[in-house]
Amino acid sequence: MIYLLGGWQSDFSAHWSRQGLELADAFTQTVRSGLAATRLEPEEVECGHVGNFVGELFAGQGLLGGFFGQVDPAFDGLPTARHEAACASGSVALLAAAAELEAGRYELACVVGLEQMRNVPGQQAARNLGAAAWAGHEFTDARYLWPRAFSDLADEYERRHGLRYEHLMRIAELNFANAKRNPNAQTRQWSFTPESFTAHDEANPVVEGRTRKQDCGQVTDGSAVVFLATPRRAAEYAARRGLSLERLPRIRGWGHRSAPISYAAKVRASEGQPYVFPQVRRAIEDARTRAGLKDVSELHVVETHDCFAMTEYMAIDHLGLTAPGESWKAIEDGSIELKGRLPINPSGGLIGLGHPVGATGVRMALDAFKQVTGTAGDYQVEGARTCQTLNIGGSTTTTVSLVIGV
Repeated sequence: MIYLLGGWQSDFSAHWSRQGLELADAFTQTVRSGLAATRLEPEEVECGHVGNFVGELFAGQGLLGGFFGQVDPAFDGLPTARHEAACASGSVALLAAAAELEAGRYELACVVGLEQMRNVPGQQAARNLGAAAWAGHEFTDARYLWPRAFSDLADEYERRHGLRYEHLMRIAELNFANAKRNPNAQTRQWSFTPESFTAHDEANPVVEGRTRKQDCGQVTDGSAVVFLATPRRAAEYAARRGLSLERLPRIRGWGHRSAPISYAAKVRASEGQPYVFPQVRRAIEDARTRAGLKDVSELHVVETHDCFAMTEYMAIDHLGLTAPGESWKAIEDGSIELKGRLPINPSGGLIGLGHPVGATGVRMALDAFKQVTGTAGDYQVEGARTCQTLNIGGSTTTTVSLVIGV
């Protein structure tokens, strides 16, 4: 059993290069702010893990574990590592830190996720992010690779089950609306017209294939940090602060699956099966089984990957909220709304809150912590005690799901 002691998230609307910030500056701010938020001292941290996807391409910087030593003299000598799994990098960093604690190597870990993405032109950003696809082998005719990939997924859903664009736009509309409640959301001050959530070529132009502007998650500079502890260390932490150990959130279950990097290979392999992405479904079920949950009805809230509206549409049926191919039912009946049967992305998700790729998994875990401790503020889901996260890298090449609860 691994406990979460809390953490901190940056303002995802920030533009670091315009503020004169480098990755190292953001890293330092994140760790120091996280320590302050949890009232931990640097000397208490025994290992450090970093989730980051393409620091080398956007910022010319690798070896990000070395930034811990820049934060505070107490971190000089700290064992650290960086983890990469595309958009699931942050969740893989969390899994690695939890495994070290479970192995008895250490008792308190600091996990940072961060990505700088707004310091290059959009076309260059698209090329950089293409490193999560099978380079030179797929989507080579696309100007914007990932909008094309998830356009193809929309085509696949339409072929197998039927698909209506208004359902995708309702997902986007909900995530933007939730983001207005989140003081760290990149889009919290954005405004839209009714045409913004239709197939209107000016208000919602095509980006690639059938993917339009409002389908897309954001290109974001951002970071998040959480602190993980063993039961013994968490008990000490709780006692020192007059907290109940039973009220500290813990990672109750986890799932981690990988599939071939080729999108086409994944789709071919699932032909005739209930789910388009069986490994996504298995990661979700693995996490619930380890948490001792029977099914989706025992969840109170979900933070899921919505790099595109189509990604969340896929997640809805893979989570089991509907039968395969029937995600539209949970959209139409309001199940995924803030006061619905199972609220999805009260934070605003990747579409509304933002998507600094390497930070997203850590941010999801932090939002799960907030929800189950009742500290999510204006986007709190009333009575939430169990949250499932779903973090996806590439075209579901890597999938990580966590069940976090009290």
